[in-house]
Amino acid sequence: MERAEDAGVYKLTDDLAVIQTLDFFTPIVDDPYSFGQVAAANALSDVYAMGGRPLTAMNIVCFPIKTMDISVLQDILRGGLDKVHEAGTIVVGGHTVEDDELKYGLSVSGLVHPQKVVLNTGAKVGDRLILTKPLGTGIISTAVKGGVASASAEASIVKSMTTLNQKAAELMQEAGIHAGTDVTGFGLLGHASEMIEGSEVGMVIHSAAVPFFPEAREYAELGMIPGGLHRNRDFRSGMVAIEKTVPEYLADILFDPQTSGGLFISVAPEKAEPLLEKMHREGIDKAAIVGEVVATPKGKIIVD
Repeated sequence: MERAEDAGVYKLTDDLAVIQTLDFFTPIVDDPYSFGQVAAANALSDVYAMGGRPLTAMNIVCFPIKTMDISVLQDILRGGLDKVHEAGTIVVGGHTVEDDELKYGLSVSGLVHPQKVVLNTGAKVGDRLILTKPLGTGIISTAVKGGVASASAEASIVKSMTTLNQKAAELMQEAGIHAGTDVTGFGLLGHASEMIEGSEVGMVIHSAAVPFFPEAREYAELGMIPGGLHRNRDFRSGMVAIEKTVPEYLADILFDPQTSGGLFISVAPEKAEPLLEKMHREGIDKAAIVGEVVATPKGKIIVD
């Protein structure tokens, strides 16, 4: 694969391919157990985004053993293990190094049929765009670090970030979609840009339809903006046109770097509503149709 996909795929046989991915990062929530769950769900998400089923996982740990109690690491690993088991996956080992800064994540291997691999390219004119989780985890995490976020705001993003994309991935595979990805560090507009970069199609995103955590607006307006948000906007400024009617806080949220965000799916128009209804019935209640794929302008995104 020449493009930036969510994971690597290696074809083993005509009906079996292996998916490989790796992701780890510094804590974004205060509770070690929750951090372990978030990091694990985030790493597993890349396999789901490719339409696959995670099979095995290996822990990746950087730990400051001289300054932090080992019980913190135990709680992190327990959180990760519980989330891996929830996914029907097993931890087969891992590696730990001493570091001044705590980091945790997983290397994940999964399986997929070679003909059913979901790529982030392939969106077709007329497709509807579905987002399965609300945005704003980066802004709220920044507010948590700054001691500004409410307990309820932190709890709401932890619940979202620890929710596996497993069911959403299963439903998108059943529906048969044209393209998909998961929304993580590049934000919704960054990952959307990857889907159409250099292609013959563009996108229109209806900002009013995009789900986000209500507190994200409040904290964005207070200036609790992660550095990655500015980098995302600067990097994709040439591809994204945001209409003046879109509030500044909402533009911020659309570029907000997410952790363990939802799936972003491009699906034929006649399949969009049935897929969305199935997602709502299965408890993916924040999923929404947020835009469509258009013929012009090619390789550009218009946010209205």
